[in-house]
Amino acid sequence: MLIGFGGDVMIGRMVNQLLANVDPAYVWGDLLPILQHTDMNMVNLETTLTRSTEQVPKVFNFKTDPENVAVLKKGHIDVVNLANNHMLDFAVAGLQETLATLDHAGIAHVGAGMDAAQAAVPAIIEHNGIRLGILGFTDNEPGWQATEQRPGVAYVRVGNIAPIQKAIDAIKDSVDVVIVSLHWGPNMRERPTEEFVQFAHSIIDAGASIIHGHSAHIFQGVELYNGGLIMYDTGDLVDDYAVDPVLHNDRSFFFLVTVGKNGVQAMQLIPTMIGEMQVNKASDSVAAWSMARMQTLCAPFDTQFAQDGYLML
Repeated sequence: MLIGFGGDVMIGRMVNQLLANVDPAYVWGDLLPILQHTDMNMVNLETTLTRSTEQVPKVFNFKTDPENVAVLKKGHIDVVNLANNHMLDFAVAGLQETLATLDHAGIAHVGAGMDAAQAAVPAIIEHNGIRLGILGFTDNEPGWQATEQRPGVAYVRVGNIAPIQKAIDAIKDSVDVVIVSLHWGPNMRERPTEEFVQFAHSIIDAGASIIHGHSAHIFQGVELYNGGLIMYDTGDLVDDYAVDPVLHNDRSFFFLVTVGKNGVQAMQLIPTMIGEMQVNKASDSVAAWSMARMQTLCAPFDTQFAQDGYLML
């Protein structure tokens, strides 16, 4: 089974304005054939799908018109993580409309809900006899944590394995591969700290096969640990953000991961670049920069990609 992982997809704000005049497939650029070639794709949805005007006080509030769920459909996005710091940007009404819009479109979602039980529900995906169990968590916005009486996100404090262990234990005997999607850490952090590395290891030890990290807006290294694959941060896939001239948050990868019934088998990196609110495969020079940067970030983990971006396990 070939799974495509992307980082943050933010189709609100100026992207939302653009989508009023272009085809929903526009944002995927020439990456679209790759998105359509996989068996499943997953991203972090960094915006609400709502017309709610109940804006909560914070620096950035993201929303896109609900009909722009067509962008996700066109891009063959099958599962989205909602455990992040934007799901309640437009209050409970915004979250509720986002959930309803995704459900109506047939797109699975993890990490947020109208109560703690719903936020903890895994997405179960089956293909070619391989059964995936997908969970979503965030260490952002602890005040948004879902409870028995309150809508919100599946919150976890880095270092506290208990909530993730409980969620993995509930599904690991009924699935072949457990994926934990994590919106964690601050913006523009270039490398995971030792605390984050140890927490990632504890998640793999708890039974996860893949960690899909995001939040920094720039990609971080990849580690193979105890039979598991850790993508510490997958960066940004689509957005309208200002670009840092040093950290290059417009550059990342689409992460292709091959899994079997016994876990991860291989990985390939497809270098990407955002421009004009559209993601495309990176030019040769940008791809070379990104691959060299990834090799540097992976060196502490003894992870070595081939020149063409392949990693065999």
